[in-house]
Amino acid sequence: MDSQGVVTRRIAANGLTFEVDEAAPPGGSDGRLALCLHGFPESKFSWRFQLPLLAKLGYLAWAPNLRGYGGSSRPKGVAAYDIDRLVADVEGLIAASGARETLLVAHDWGAIIAWYCAMRRIRTLTRLVIMNVPHPARFAEDIAVNPKQRRKSWYVAFFQLPWLPEFALSRNGARPVGQAFVGMAVDKSRFPEEVLEHYRANARQPGALTAMINYYRAAWRGRDRMTPAQNTVEVPTLIIWGKEDSALEASLVPGTERFVPDLTVRYLPGVSHWVQQEAPETVNAMLEAWLTGRPVPEA
Repeated sequence: MDSQGVVTRRIAANGLTFEVDEAAPPGGSDGRLALCLHGFPESKFSWRFQLPLLAKLGYLAWAPNLRGYGGSSRPKGVAAYDIDRLVADVEGLIAASGARETLLVAHDWGAIIAWYCAMRRIRTLTRLVIMNVPHPARFAEDIAVNPKQRRKSWYVAFFQLPWLPEFALSRNGARPVGQAFVGMAVDKSRFPEEVLEHYRANARQPGALTAMINYYRAAWRGRDRMTPAQNTVEVPTLIIWGKEDSALEASLVPGTERFVPDLTVRYLPGVSHWVQQEAPETVNAMLEAWLTGRPVPEA
């Protein structure tokens, strides 16, 4: 257990084993789970600032390493990272927790998975927090007409190549993985050497980079399943968006209300894609207000 009461557990779910950071509420769990889903090339560590807050608010707070990351199971093959399997992982983790209510808090690839969980109305899901990833229908609309977003998404096509992306990211002890954080960040002091080394070390594990990149390969190959027949989200949703995101345009957010009737949006000027790590104080204040029914502050 660390100084903030976070312990790491191994949880069996959906036929795999997940390495999960857990913060438990002081008075014990009342059946409410906050499941925090990280992005690429992150890990459960990216939620280190949010887990204690969520536990304080009465949630059993879990941040798993998603399949392929860290000490979680790393199945082989592109098909193992199909969106259907990723949603099933979330359902399996919820079942393993015994939750009667689930809050999904998600960023980047984790947020893509969370959107699909909400659109598919998985069991016990009652609230959704999305950070810096658009609703899939808004992304499809925007990228069709926005050449600037298409240029920003160039890396997705690069990731379809065999072995070359892994080679590029693994050079010099996976230095490009660390550079992805500090290079994109506005407040670079939030990513000191020890934080960057955590992510580099994660990427250096055998097979890890291939697993991480296979998320993009599976999405590309399964584009038919990435276009959901039912794209509305019925649960209350909070979007927190760092406006200095160099990978995703802020123009992707307006229009989301057509798919998410109960929607709250807050922008963070001067904050990059790595929003919950770069501006944890602001993000946590927004989270706490929204989850306790108070007006959500502007940045």
